[in-house]
Amino acid sequence: MKQVVILGATGSVGQSTLSVLDLHTDDYQVLGLSAYSRMDELAHLVKRYEPKFVAVTDETAKAALLTALQKSSVQSDQSHPDRPNQPTVLLGEQGLCDLAALVQATHVVAAIVGAAGLPSCMAAAKAGKTILLANKEALVMAGAFFLQAVEQGGATLLPLDSEHNALFQCLPAGQGRVDNSVRSVWLTASGGPFLNRDPATLHAVTPDEACKHPKWAMGRKISVDSATLMNKGLEVIEAALMYSLPAEQVKVAIHPQSTIHALVQYSDGSLLAHLSHPDMCVPIAHALAYPERMVSGVADLDVVALGALTFSSPDTDRFPCLALAYRALKQGQQGCIALNAANEVAVAAFLDGKLAFTQIAVVVESVLDDMQHCIAPTSLEQVYGLNQQARTLASRKLQISTNPL
Repeated sequence: MKQVVILGATGSVGQSTLSVLDLHTDDYQVLGLSAYSRMDELAHLVKRYEPKFVAVTDETAKAALLTALQKSSVQSDQSHPDRPNQPTVLLGEQGLCDLAALVQATHVVAAIVGAAGLPSCMAAAKAGKTILLANKEALVMAGAFFLQAVEQGGATLLPLDSEHNALFQCLPAGQGRVDNSVRSVWLTASGGPFLNRDPATLHAVTPDEACKHPKWAMGRKISVDSATLMNKGLEVIEAALMYSLPAEQVKVAIHPQSTIHALVQYSDGSLLAHLSHPDMCVPIAHALAYPERMVSGVADLDVVALGALTFSSPDTDRFPCLALAYRALKQGQQGCIALNAANEVAVAAFLDGKLAFTQIAVVVESVLDDMQHCIAPTSLEQVYGLNQQARTLASRKLQISTNPL
């Protein structure tokens, strides 16, 4: 019985993971869950899956969880009078790290969004876990340090992003490795909700409009990143670092149907593509069962019914964040840290109604300009320091966002 820890259990990736696990209860057991703020939802998951451990942000969240569990217990029928004791509740960043490094855990699903997910990813790597990575920031912020921790800890790293999981499967022998036979890799992007919208109207985009992705059901932050194409930019950085590829060998194509998720171009002229429905259960099932295959719960893809599949080059005038990501990658690790931190601050401000949609890229570019001469980090502590520096700069720029940056 494989023991699974899900970091970010109430998010879209966490929910998809649980739906896959529901199909394979004889082989997998939920050992631990974490959530940031949705304590009622977490309580429901605790009651259903009976994990031995949960992690929440602080004592206030713990009290809310315990209250929700008590209420759930009172309201439930008495069909399970011998229900196991309540789980051990772990707190804060250290609690997340402890959860990720549990001795009993075999698989850790890293699905916390943003820089907040980095410490627990590092803990799982150092503990030698099989890491199903949906958190982009572990690589974007701390690529070399994270990959070194994976190697030294004897961990196994399996990508969960649909594009990176597709690359993994299309690379030589399905082992997720690049060799001299690989000429380039392609990541596809749907183009998000504003692919065909008049660019002159983008300044008036609302958060709800930005979060209505045409193909994928995701959290609000990632949905906004998809609308600006920053999400694809972060994926370009992630692919380059994960597979040790120069920026020019990681390419992006707009593919509105979201059926082909990635392609690998080989030196003999072959181009291998991975196709599936746009459903996260597909890469999750692949990573959970690797190197075997198992049912994901997603319907088979009918290639005859697909009709036409279309591709185009991304418009960097419409989507400047993609170009900024390539710039950050060429700038080095410090540029990637600055890009990610500034984007997180800017997107949060946009979702709070404090920044125009088109100003997200302006804030990010300004922070990249200010930090372009920073020295590359030589330790994880310096990674966190640069991250905080970029956040501070971005926050200051938000205060003058109505003026030229």
